[in-house]
Amino acid sequence: MPEPSRPQQRRRGRFLRGLAAFVVLCAVAGYLVVQYVTAGTGEPGCEVVSGKGDGAAYEFTPEQAVNAATITAVGTGRGLPERAVAIALATSIQESGLRNITHGDRDSLGLFQQRPSQGWGTEKQIMDPTYAAAKFYEHLVKVDGYTKMPLTEAAQRVQRSGYPEAYAKHEQDATLLAAALTGTSAATLTCEGRPDATVAAGPEGVRDALVRDFGGDALDTTADEVEATEASPTPEPTVSGRTVTVPVGDGKARARGWQLAHWAVANASALHIQRVTYAGREWTAGNTQSKWRPTTSASAGSVQILTAQ
Repeated sequence: MPEPSRPQQRRRGRFLRGLAAFVVLCAVAGYLVVQYVTAGTGEPGCEVVSGKGDGAAYEFTPEQAVNAATITAVGTGRGLPERAVAIALATSIQESGLRNITHGDRDSLGLFQQRPSQGWGTEKQIMDPTYAAAKFYEHLVKVDGYTKMPLTEAAQRVQRSGYPEAYAKHEQDATLLAAALTGTSAATLTCEGRPDATVAAGPEGVRDALVRDFGGDALDTTADEVEATEASPTPEPTVSGRTVTVPVGDGKARARGWQLAHWAVANASALHIQRVTYAGREWTAGNTQSKWRPTTSASAGSVQILTAQ
């Protein structure tokens, strides 16, 4: 059989190189798709499920979980209803994917893509999730009847977006998150809880984060003297060794207890939290199958948060 001519060899070489480049391109494209779907972080995941047993669920990253927990804590700290929290969460999911991003349309920044030029605050203020959430709620409560109007309409009254219907598609996910993070739905939020190696908060760090999100008034030691409601202050957490204990009482305070327990799980990776116990249930960091399990060591009247160090 005659040997291929030099032109044929060159064409075959170009074909093989092109094929190799195509395979590499497909691999890169596949990687990018996976990164997009998983939020591009490669971090362990979190999941919230419906407490109604209807199979509804929402998966998200630890970064998103921390921000969602902060948005919720700021809302309940102001005595606002679960509907207000759902509106805020849906808005942030649409605007930033629940990420505290440093870019956006024109000078938009942060969780809610608020603009310094439009009077929302300085760049530094807007990039503070607690401040940004407070500013959102400040504007939301000025909307008459916001709790009874469609979620997308309430969000649009605050945001004045160029895409006013965009918030509606996130209502189910935001409602699931709000139910868990306000404590209405018990033992429905879990995270993988693999610690961020760059952060080592310890119990004092957990306590500081509680105060940051819920506010000093929300952790008032006089809480045991008043009837517990969703907006009632929570007694000040105490630290013993690696454990942070937050007394919340019984009865009507149960939702508050689950809010704090879910807040701790949402912050598990960031704050090196290993275990959370409350109301006969226990969550242990490990993987996405770390469900809330029955335990005899959990006090019904307090949330206990065990840190890694």
